[in-house]
Amino acid sequence: MAKEPLVTAISSNPNLTNVVAAISRAQMTDRLNTVKDVTLFAPVNDAFNQRGQISDDRLTEIISYHVAEGRHSPSSLSDAALPTLQGGKLTVKRSGDSYTVNQAKVLCGNIQTANATVYFIDTVLEPR
Repeated sequence: MAKEPLVTAISSNPNLTNVVAAISRAQMTDRLNTVKDVTLFAPVNDAFNQRGQISDDRLTEIISYHVAEGRHSPSSLSDAALPTLQGGKLTVKRSGDSYTVNQAKVLCGNIQTANATVYFIDTVLEPR
C-alpha cells in the first residue's frame, strides 16, 4: 500500500469498499490519488451502513470533510484541530491509547500510502 496512491491503495481493503464507492460516486478518485500529503479518516463499511444513503449533492462535501491537510502520525493527533479539504476542522482527542475524531472512534490507523496516511473510523462524519 505504501507505494500506491490513496484511493488505489484503500480499494483493496474489504473493510473500505463503501468509502471507495462513495469517493468514486463523488468523482474524487483522481483528486485523492494525486493530492499531496493528506490524512484520510476512512469510515468502515459498517459506518456507511448505519448512516444510510448520502445524496449526491452532499457527497463531495462529506468525503472532503474526512480528508485532513497534512500527514498526521498518532503523536500529532493528541488534542488537535485539523483543517480539512472541505474547509472545516476535525477535532481529534486522545485518551490513553484511544483516539476520537469528532464523535467517531479511531479503530486503527497510521497506514501509509504514497500520498496519504489513513485511519479507519467507526462513523461517517458530518461537516461542521
